Amino acid sequence: MLKLSEFDYPLPKELIAQYPLKNREDARLLIVNRQTSELSHGSFKDIGGFFKKNDLLVLNDTKVLLCRLMGKKVTGGRVEILLTKRINGTTFSCLVQPSRTKVGENIIFAQGKIKGTINRRGQISFKQIDADEIYNYGVVPLPPYIKREPEDLDTIYYQTVYAKNEGALASPTAGLHFSQESLASIQASGVNLAYVTLHVGLGTFRPVKCEEITEHKMEPEYFNVSDEAVKLLKQAKVNNGRVIAVGTTALRTLETYSDGRQEGSTDLFIYPGYKFKLVDGLLTNFHLPKTTLLMLVCAFGGKELMLKAYQEAVEKKYRFYSYGDAMLIV
Repeated sequence: MLKLSEFDYPLPKELIAQYPLKNREDARLLIVNRQTSELSHGSFKDIGGFFKKNDLLVLNDTKVLLCRLMGKKVTGGRVEILLTKRINGTTFSCLVQPSRTKVGENIIFAQGKIKGTINRRGQISFKQIDADEIYNYGVVPLPPYIKREPEDLDTIYYQTVYAKNEGALASPTAGLHFSQESLASIQASGVNLAYVTLHVGLGTFRPVKCEEITEHKMEPEYFNVSDEAVKLLKQAKVNNGRVIAVGTTALRTLETYSDGRQEGSTDLFIYPGYKFKLVDGLLTNFHLPKTTLLMLVCAFGGKELMLKAYQEAVEKKYRFYSYGDAMLIV
């Protein structure tokens, strides 16, 4: 049995990065060698030196929606709406703060340019606006552990430079470290790049509450592996190249694909004991304690080695979470 308490670790709050680095590639890099159990330290600027010719780097090209709307009730009270899914037309499922907002209340956004009504608990309908236009009035849905309001810089830095397919409620943050220049340099060295899509949902922030972790259920998320990505995956294997996932979302997409599906929804929950079928390496950020993300990393790198790596990252004051530093597990 795997207990939730096994995936806990102490983290000083001051190590949780509240802002991105000005230069994406200035992040630190902790390298974990699974064969030797060796931990080493470097800079993300040198990430290309860890890849080999014919390796395949797989990136999640989902794009974060500006789905957080700030509004007011007719009485003047402040309301925050997080659009989680389009149901039909201009009706969306949503999270509402404060939660005591009543069904039937009208909410005004953007100085009256948009009006919405809470139809039922967890649902809002907008009036006299196209559904796609609504996001033009939203802001970046920063994770709850970033204790500040979104700023203009987040519109740029909380999005990967290769973001393409809109639909995510959170960023695939392992990819935030790459610039267009670094990707071009990596590709020029003989490493191939493949893009898959997984629209990251709110489940990425929801804590596991079951003490026996195998009882936890993941929330389904849309994924797609294009024909071009399939071609590159097969080519990498033929040429003895490694498949390196950029982030846990890319990894879960690839492992779902390995079971024979190219598109659909996935609720794949990876925890220690899982047998990986396709992925040989993982580039990731540092994750919250007691989360499915940390469990996935422990499954891939080994629980004892990963918790040792996290302890060392804390001791050496790495920056944690979405805007934090990176880890490469090979």
